Order: sequence, then C-alpha cells, then structure tokens
Amino acid sequence: MTEPPRKRMVRPPSGGTDAGRTGPKRLKTAKERTPSSQAWLERQINDPFVVEAKARGYRSRAAFKLAEIDDRYHVFRKGVRVIDLGCAPGGWLQIAVERGAASVAGIDLLPVEPLVGADIIEADFTADDSGARLMELLGGPPDIILSDMAPNTTGHRQTDHLRIVSLIEAAAEFATTVLKPGGVFISKAFQGGETGALLTDLKRHFAEVRHVKPKASRLQSSELYLLARGFKGRPGESPP
Repeated sequence: MTEPPRKRMVRPPSGGTDAGRTGPKRLKTAKERTPSSQAWLERQINDPFVVEAKARGYRSRAAFKLAEIDDRYHVFRKGVRVIDLGCAPGGWLQIAVERGAASVAGIDLLPVEPLVGADIIEADFTADDSGARLMELLGGPPDIILSDMAPNTTGHRQTDHLRIVSLIEAAAEFATTVLKPGGVFISKAFQGGETGALLTDLKRHFAEVRHVKPKASRLQSSELYLLARGFKGRPGESPP
C-alpha cells in the first residue's frame, strides 16, 4: 500500500487582504483583569493561528508548530509510535494521529480531553513509574518523542533557566533510553535556555541536532524547538 501524499508546508493564516483587513481587536472591558492578562487576551483574539486552530478543530495553536516542523523535516511516517510529554491540551496529539501514527501516548499534569487514537495519562512525567506506564501503553519502542513541556516561571531568571534545562534534560534522557534507533526527539527550548553540555550530549546520540523556530511561535517570544534526528541507538543495537 502506498502512503498518501505528504502535506506541504503549513501556510500561515493571512488574516485577509489589505482591503478587508481591520485593525487589532480590543476587549470591551478589562474589569477585574490584570494588565498582563488583558494583554494576553487581546493577543489571543488577534492571533491568526488561534483563529485558524479553532476553525480546524485543533485544541491549540501549538498544533501548527508541530505541523510545520513535520512539513519541513518529514518527522512522521505512517505507522510510527509516538510519545508526547506535556501533551495538554492535546494539539500535538492531534497532529500525531492526523499524520498517521499507529500508537500515541501522552502525559501531562493537567487533565486532557480524550482523543481517539491516543492514550493519555494524567501524571507527572518525572515520577518514577511514568516512563514505564507510557511504554506499556505504546506497545513497543517509540519512533518519536515529543516534549512541549515548560516549567512554571518564578520571575527569577537564574531559577527559571535551571528549571527549563532540567525539563529538557529529563526529556532527553528518557528519549535516549527508550527511542528506537533512527528515532526523533523534539523538545521545546528557549533561546539561551540550554547548556552546551546538553547540546553536546544530544549530538553524541543523534546524527543531526538543530534549532527550529516555527512561524506559529510568536516573533517576540524566545521560544524555539530542539530537533534531534537519527538516534544512533544504544550499545549493541543495530542502526535502522
């Protein structure tokens, strides 16, 4: 059986023509809202990716980030097994299922609405038994491990940096422990948010490691993604 044609690059929502485009929308009232929450809400209602996500039935605008990464680097193949760390609200799970994954397992501290084609655990990924539970649900070694995890910020730059690095390191360690040879690891990162030691370790385990900033990541945000492809396997394992 031949695979269906792969979708091309996600085209960013255009927001209409110059003639029909209106100015940014403003919330009618800011009652009982802090200035930061007011700004966030206004940014949401003016974000074309938010609008397009609702139109397509995606649970979050983050779905476009993973879709674009796949369009550019061909991460998904029909029949792959996928683990999604920090999967709430489920946008990345939707893309994994949509693009042909045969088995998908996700985990998050927050509750996630059920999704056909995915098994979801509400738990802390860093708990001792979480990895084993995910592997049991998956039914075999994963081809792809995704991590959109981000720590709660404290406002203290050094502390927040350490928390970011800690999550990336935990996800990377899990990936190099369970991934199938030839597998892919994708993790949320932030500009200046990883250490040289972490990148060096990833390059030791993967044939290619690069930073990617999808169009759906806001320009003013320091968010980007680590993409590691071609997992070299563990001692004694054969390459794909």
